[in-house]
Amino acid sequence: MSEKGWLMEKAAFAGGCFWCMVSPFDEMEGVISLVSGYLGGDTEFPSYKEVLSGKTGHYEAVEITFDPKIIPYSRLLELFWQQIDPTDEGGQFQDRGSMYRTAIFYYNENQRREAEASKEALSQSSKFQKPIVTEIIPATPFYPAEEYHQNFYKKNAFRYALHQQGSGRLEFLKKHWPKDKSHLRESLTNMQYFVTQENGTEPPFDNRYWNYDEEGIYVDIVSGEPLFSSRDKYDSGCGWPSFTKPILSGYITEQYDLSHRMTRTEVRSKQADSHLGHVFQDGPTENGLRYCINSAALRFVPKTDMEKEGYGDFLLLFRMPKNHHF
Repeated sequence: MSEKGWLMEKAAFAGGCFWCMVSPFDEMEGVISLVSGYLGGDTEFPSYKEVLSGKTGHYEAVEITFDPKIIPYSRLLELFWQQIDPTDEGGQFQDRGSMYRTAIFYYNENQRREAEASKEALSQSSKFQKPIVTEIIPATPFYPAEEYHQNFYKKNAFRYALHQQGSGRLEFLKKHWPKDKSHLRESLTNMQYFVTQENGTEPPFDNRYWNYDEEGIYVDIVSGEPLFSSRDKYDSGCGWPSFTKPILSGYITEQYDLSHRMTRTEVRSKQADSHLGHVFQDGPTENGLRYCINSAALRFVPKTDMEKEGYGDFLLLFRMPKNHHF
């Protein structure tokens, strides 16, 4: 039961390697818990090794406990389809075998009806040229996987990034489920769009804020979410705006970037998912971090304008010791 008294529900999806099926649902409002495990087989409490053998008949799957008053089952279905190749009957991407097939496991008749309707809608959409082969199956006993596999994308971020990229999953999803960014073409300059939406990098020493030193905060150029403060800005000599920390760590996300034959940690805004830049471990303060950020991803709000622009709460930043952490 939730605090408000209504029942939680469970949903279960098989989408290939279960490492890749947790992060899309994690931290979604209304999702209470996610567990990687095994469904659909005829062996009790199977091990990972037994499932990989293909002899138990299990699928690698993720079981989701959710509050349907906050996130409806239809939204979970929508997210599920956007993580898989539903036309592949032999596995998913580089992961081959029956344990990597796709399936929706339903727990009640309402889930079955919604799953069938969503599958039919996808079939009729002509998004894929081949038939949709994802199965819709009554849920069987769910067996949690070993602890090593739980929240793998958080605990083993580098290996997870390698798997995502090397498997071909990321490229497939970008091709078939591209985000609609057309509206941003009108509101952003070419450089702002290139940086935030295409993961681009602007020229060093030839951008708006690399040597800017006014007091205020830097917000996301797309969404306006607050990101960095002038109190934490310094001249690193790299030719881009550099900060020792974000205003709040919860305002950004970090993930491995394996592009250009390098291994770096990319920084993105939490709400708008704008590419901001990268973070390096050669900073000047105790935390040792340097957030190297593209000016084109930012808009500066002067301290004198923060109140009228709705950022008055952040004036507190300028009344605290410089190295204070929230």
